[in-house]
Amino acid sequence: MDSTIYSIGHGSKPIDEFLEELEAFGIAYLVDVRSRPYSKWNPDFNTEPLRRRLKERRIVYGFMGDALGGVPADRAFYDAQGHIRYDALKQSPLFGEGLERICKAAAQQHRIALMCSEADPAQCHRSKLIGAALLERYGLSIRHIVARDRCKTQEEVMAEVTKGTGVVDLFGQSLPLTSKKSY
Repeated sequence: MDSTIYSIGHGSKPIDEFLEELEAFGIAYLVDVRSRPYSKWNPDFNTEPLRRRLKERRIVYGFMGDALGGVPADRAFYDAQGHIRYDALKQSPLFGEGLERICKAAAQQHRIALMCSEADPAQCHRSKLIGAALLERYGLSIRHIVARDRCKTQEEVMAEVTKGTGVVDLFGQSLPLTSKKSY
């Protein structure tokens, strides 16, 4: 078994389709990286119903939205327009500890997927924050599940995010990535 780290977003998918996608990639551990692990639009993805359905499929649920969530409580991570500054959030000790836990699990050959609500990885902090940090710090490219039989690499997703321009400027400095929405 390999130590690939996956990501997945539930979006508006029916729960059974979501579970089939996890099983198609052999996911054994689902790590919820939503800051608030609830969905008013898709209640099957609220913590307890999701945990029960995963257990039926022998997939372990874990919550890490406190460390790796994309909507932090601390306003120091927001710009003047209310967008989350991922460059600042990446530097927080709690975020670093969360990444360490993910890397440790992957090194132990646990097949894990990071889950958020946004279906499109190019629109989600799974790629612009977590995936970018894993690639920068550890050289790990997560694979973003987009369908039962299809993944995108972190590099492919970032090419979409930056429209092919890359994530560094002419001087080799990382471009500041923020949330698409303001909070």
